[in-house]
Amino acid sequence: MTMSVPRVALPPPAVQKSATGAPSQPQGQPQPGPAKDLFNLRQLEVTLDSHAATLWTFMRPFGRPSYNPSMLLDFHAWQDGIVETFGDSEGALRYIVLGSRFPRVFCLGGDLSHFADRIVQRDREALVRYGKSCVRILHRNMRGLDLPIVTIGLVQGDALGGGFESLLSFNVVVAEKGSKFGLPETVFGLFPGMGAHCFLTRRLGAAQAERMILSGGIYTAEEMYQMGIVHVLTEPGEGVVAVKEYIAAHTRRHKGHQAIYRASRTVNPITLQELDSIVEIWADTALQLREQDLKVMRRLVAAQDRLLGVPTEK
Repeated sequence: MTMSVPRVALPPPAVQKSATGAPSQPQGQPQPGPAKDLFNLRQLEVTLDSHAATLWTFMRPFGRPSYNPSMLLDFHAWQDGIVETFGDSEGALRYIVLGSRFPRVFCLGGDLSHFADRIVQRDREALVRYGKSCVRILHRNMRGLDLPIVTIGLVQGDALGGGFESLLSFNVVVAEKGSKFGLPETVFGLFPGMGAHCFLTRRLGAAQAERMILSGGIYTAEEMYQMGIVHVLTEPGEGVVAVKEYIAAHTRRHKGHQAIYRASRTVNPITLQELDSIVEIWADTALQLREQDLKVMRRLVAAQDRLLGVPTEK
């Protein structure tokens, strides 16, 4: 069922606003202490709508919109900060929303330039370290940080590779029409090693999950909605409003919903050991890539830089 909601413009990337349009430090928002790090991360814009008990976070990547190693550190600090700030405050936080400020892109996945460099240097340890950092973030997100919260992924553009994988760890995915999803790693001889097998197998069944991964195909938001991967489908530019409407409509059922998600994790658990074991296979496979595979990887990096107008880190 497609939601029809009024169009809303996102705030300009250079100005931090809250989800309600208020300044980034509205009255009632946690102040210094653990919150200081949470609300001052370099590649994550974090604001709190205290009225809706919702933490809005938007990725603001340095360079191409991928999970670079520095952004992973921000995500670890973000998760730690959420637990430290809200862990003992019952009812202060009910929803977490993650989106992206990069135009027309949620995330293009892993840092391919980093991968290529580590492969050339035969640095298996660095590849494993990167992969395990990713799956720890996803595993904690899947568990809702062991807090009574519901997690929401907001997709206003393409989610490919690890970007798609990360969305699979959210309770609810809200996507704008026109967004694309896919796992293209087979194009350069790899496979998605940070959770796709685990999450898709439990969502779609082993055969369909394997077929999706092997195909390397790109899917529309509408197709993802039909599969049940996307839960709310909305018009382009209306994702933020769609999330707000979803939260407003479900707040009274919040306790029941988050309990259902906890029960689902009990029925179909994904362990960190399972995720780590796949990272090890992924790293071993990466070191077997041929030079022509690395050339494809580097061409993709160049295409991302050329087509997306990458902002430069200062």
